[in-house]
Amino acid sequence: MKFFIDTANLSDIKEAYSLGILDGVTTNPSLMAKEGIAGYDAVMKHYLTICEIVDGPVSAEVIATDFEGMVREGEALAALHSNIVVKIPMILEGIKAIKYFSKKGIRTNCTLIFSAGQALLAAKAGATYISPFLGRLDDVSTSGTGLIQQIRLIFDNYGFETEILAASVRHPMHIIECAEIGADVMTGPLSAIKALANHPLTDIGLQQFLADHAKVNG
Repeated sequence: MKFFIDTANLSDIKEAYSLGILDGVTTNPSLMAKEGIAGYDAVMKHYLTICEIVDGPVSAEVIATDFEGMVREGEALAALHSNIVVKIPMILEGIKAIKYFSKKGIRTNCTLIFSAGQALLAAKAGATYISPFLGRLDDVSTSGTGLIQQIRLIFDNYGFETEILAASVRHPMHIIECAEIGADVMTGPLSAIKALANHPLTDIGLQQFLADHAKVNG
């Protein structure tokens, strides 16, 4: 499973990358706004900075919702750096844009996936990644991992090369469950990634080892 971090915070990206397990980054307009990044030039500069930190895919989202606008914005983003993956919303105009970019050899991430039908359309259009949102489905009492399992079955049935990118990950168990059912990628906050390392028995065992070492060595 590939690990992406879902943020526009440069400190978090650098910390995740320093762990040696980070494969990529996903962002969106909300995450940019959270970091106070506003204006076209500032956003493009921020994407470029992220690409210089992480040697892997960096999903950069278009703002337009019409085909021509998505193509225009997507081509500008793709030209910014070879790591850029153009993030396209799951709407019919977005499906058209994904097909266009697929023919041009530009990688895409179809975002805001909440059903297997949406995932199937995006894969048919040639999306590089599809992003089902686990946490948001859980918020409305629907199984996000159940959706990923359904998509995994469909993609395997027909040999789609589109990768399943589990998004809106909230906690470490989301990551484990996604790994169990075969998601290709997870993207979540640094806190969820770091929490995978935590276990009380590890802490107790380390304390005991250190205490025993101190006894033997005075």
